[in-house]
Amino acid sequence: MQRILVTGTAGFIGYHLAELLLAEGFEVHGYDGLTDYYDVNLKRRRNQRLLQHANFSATEAMLEDDAKLRAVATEFQPDAIVHLAAQAGVRYSLEQPRAYVDSNVVGTFNILELARQLGTKHLLMASTSSVYGANEDMPFIETEKTDTQLSIYAATKKATESMAHSYAHLFGIPVTMVRFFTVYGTWGRPDLALFKFVDAILDGRPIEVYNHGDMSRDFTFVTDLVRAIRLLIPVAPPNPDQRDEPVPGDSISKVAPFRIVNIGNSEPVRLLDFIEIIEQQLGKTAVREYLPMQPGDVRATWADASLLRELTGYRPSTGIRDGVAAFVAWFRDYYQK
Repeated sequence: MQRILVTGTAGFIGYHLAELLLAEGFEVHGYDGLTDYYDVNLKRRRNQRLLQHANFSATEAMLEDDAKLRAVATEFQPDAIVHLAAQAGVRYSLEQPRAYVDSNVVGTFNILELARQLGTKHLLMASTSSVYGANEDMPFIETEKTDTQLSIYAATKKATESMAHSYAHLFGIPVTMVRFFTVYGTWGRPDLALFKFVDAILDGRPIEVYNHGDMSRDFTFVTDLVRAIRLLIPVAPPNPDQRDEPVPGDSISKVAPFRIVNIGNSEPVRLLDFIEIIEQQLGKTAVREYLPMQPGDVRATWADASLLRELTGYRPSTGIRDGVAAFVAWFRDYYQK
């Protein structure tokens, strides 16, 4: 039985990944600080559901606690590490930038040191479409330069990519960076647009529509995303001297066992269309407050996920209507609205 250490298992994506891995017979140890960035009760509910599985165990501690992290991982001896824990949110990074440096940069440094000490067979780490920043050529592909991040959140994620490449080069740690594109779905975060819109519309409160609605996002349903991560676990990037036929469109480094992979639906959705789909699912019209573009935001995202398909044979495919319907059903049940 393969053992996977997953950071952030009380979080939105980490919870879903742990559920999938457990269902497929993996042993999972979750490491999560359960911070109060959003409702801790929601995080605890996720954690409680995971703890019902015999092959799941968990540690509540911060990534910055290097001694605790090393002790837990040394005892568990994972075959692979999936590092999802992070301080998320573009807008919050304007208010609390230090939290992003502490969690995303220092915490990730501790994970990299851990992988070096354990000789980890494959380290997968979460990045974000936000690293593409001011890039305008779409769809975004993994091989394009990403030097124009527009938020502290994106900058810290780009920093972790650079740190991971250097560790892969220096110590031969196989690293896959997975760039997520606007993940949504059941058990979602309260700071995400879908959650906020559904909650506000049901309560009759106005929703904030940024850039006067002239925005689009490549929405990726969470179960599709974690399926992609699970399929990437056995696909560790090889060392430069161990490569056979090149993979079409590969982002693999010439000097390290390091690769970047986009995970997205490759179908951008206009913000106003997204809101209309939510209204249809709720049977209720939103009160819209149109606002200018917010600092740190980008107008559009669109993933080229060809490399994911080349490596795994898989592509996310849940349509936005089905995904929103699933979220609304969960939300109404969970919050009894």
